[in-house]
Amino acid sequence: MRYIATFDIGTTAVKGVLLSEDNACACEKSVEIETFSEGGRREQDPLSWYAAVREISRAFFAGGISPGDVRGIVMSGQMQDLIPVDGDLRPTCNAILYSDGRAGAEAERLAALIGREELVRSTGNQFDGSLPFPKLLWLKEQNPGAYRAAEKVLISSKDYCIARLTGEFVSDVTASATAGLMDIHEKRWNTAWMEAAGLDSGKLPRLRYAHEQAGAVTPGAAAETGYLPGTPVYTGTGDAGATTLASGISADGEFNINLGTSGWVACVSDDVLPKGDVFNLAAMPEGVYINVVPFFNAGNVHKWVSRALAPSEQGKYDYVDRLLEESEAGSHGTMFLPYLVGERFPVVDTQIRGGYVGVTPETTKQDLARSALEGVAFSIRQGIESIGRVPGKISLIGGGARTPVWCQILADVLGHPVHVYRNSDYLPAVAIAASVLVAQGEIGDYTEFTDTPQGSDNCVRYDPVPANVERYNRVYPRYLRVYPALKTLCGD
Repeated sequence: MRYIATFDIGTTAVKGVLLSEDNACACEKSVEIETFSEGGRREQDPLSWYAAVREISRAFFAGGISPGDVRGIVMSGQMQDLIPVDGDLRPTCNAILYSDGRAGAEAERLAALIGREELVRSTGNQFDGSLPFPKLLWLKEQNPGAYRAAEKVLISSKDYCIARLTGEFVSDVTASATAGLMDIHEKRWNTAWMEAAGLDSGKLPRLRYAHEQAGAVTPGAAAETGYLPGTPVYTGTGDAGATTLASGISADGEFNINLGTSGWVACVSDDVLPKGDVFNLAAMPEGVYINVVPFFNAGNVHKWVSRALAPSEQGKYDYVDRLLEESEAGSHGTMFLPYLVGERFPVVDTQIRGGYVGVTPETTKQDLARSALEGVAFSIRQGIESIGRVPGKISLIGGGARTPVWCQILADVLGHPVHVYRNSDYLPAVAIAASVLVAQGEIGDYTEFTDTPQGSDNCVRYDPVPANVERYNRVYPRYLRVYPALKTLCGD
């Protein structure tokens, strides 16, 4: 049997999954990664990423898998990092992470130099101090030794591990869309911007799509990891590219909803979405774009209402699940504005807070629980409508997808079938493995991957209930009036 070795170089851990030909997990292992935080700065040691890849790779082979049976290696990883690397493949300093916004002053200077409108037009995104471009200027001025010693600067954590395996410096177009330097339509670096800022454009890596081969395992890396020399290594993708493809969307008009603590709505389209609150990325399929809009409030609302209603902390989710099973669509007129911590989309208001409307003496715990989740669903509907595209397909991932009643609420509020995957923990690994199958001609394109899970037993489809759709369509205009009304009471 042949295998694909997949890795996700995440913020908290490196996760490796060895996938067999039928996309089954033959081996899995995670290694935690330390983050260094001080005064708002967030860094990691790239050496720890590669050490984890080595450890996980050796674990693959300890289980009896032959190195000759690995047909390819592919990775996803955190994006928007600045990783300076010298000619011996050693980091010249710690990686500066995406969540580190130290380069705010440099971003303002670059915006004045190049023009903010030009930056946004070319990159498709807003420009700030969290992006690698201004961080590189910061590095040159604040740590000139690390800047001079760097032969290349990389953008994603997986780029560094690829360099250690192959000796090649490459980055994928999804991760590089977060650099503040890539022309998102032409998929090329804006080298003139680098030169204008006094930076060496020769330090930038080569740009590749996920399914393009980055290189092959060198003899030195083979000795460290156990792979055969010459094993192909593919460019892979930034983690958002893997997650989006894993959600089963790859074409214009397809939407994914992520219900984590916070959440997002991501759609796939044939162009960038020029709105200030939307982050645009190049997708894994060529000529396709990911348009991401983030929500502050999603699973945190479920957590809050569970804690508020349950008689004890232990078993609070099971308790609320029972309430939800007993509830009715529309919550007997009770509505909830879900902005517990303010919101950034579909409204931008850091001062607004959540609240119930329509509570009567007859309101039950069931109504309070359900209306909280209905409020999130209405907020997501409002967000999708503000994007301005009619969904052709909707998938759902994240912790909230494990609450069946919530999945049905979303299908009813959106008036559209919602696809939920049972094996969502492994789907990002399967998604990046699909790029190897594309590269090796096993599948024609990524659509063959996204179509397969939805037709399998691993996908649950929630179809809207017509009576509930009609009820929610009557309630939704009232919901839209709640925020303007409550806004006058918050923020003073």
